[in-house]
Amino acid sequence: MTVESQPPRPRLAAGREHVVAKVGEIEPGDHKLVPIGRHGVGVYNVDGTYYAIANYCPHEGGPLCSGRLGGRSVTDERAPGGASLVEDGQYIYCPWHQWGFELASGTTAVKPEWTIRTYPVRVENDEVIVTA
Repeated sequence: MTVESQPPRPRLAAGREHVVAKVGEIEPGDHKLVPIGRHGVGVYNVDGTYYAIANYCPHEGGPLCSGRLGGRSVTDERAPGGASLVEDGQYIYCPWHQWGFELASGTTAVKPEWTIRTYPVRVENDEVIVTA
């Protein structure tokens, strides 16, 4: 019995636009995983602003967009425990090891030289469009 291999999935051309949702389809604080590229792209609605980030953690290849949304902690001597949460909902945390990545830039405080790819998003005629 021979096993036929499937041809590799073609990569999308750089700069191609993809309509990924209608406005209102992705509620604030939620996301949609779309099959763009090798790992997919998570499209997030943060208080009406849309962000798109690759579904791949550079640490060990985890499915980044399966993680939780959150903010980042900063030192705040006035707050209980000495820390406050800021920029809530603007970071995605990898479900494997909890590395947090900023949705807008793809940067992480854990290892700043390891960023994850982000993609431009725009809204036009009630459509959310990602360029990837």
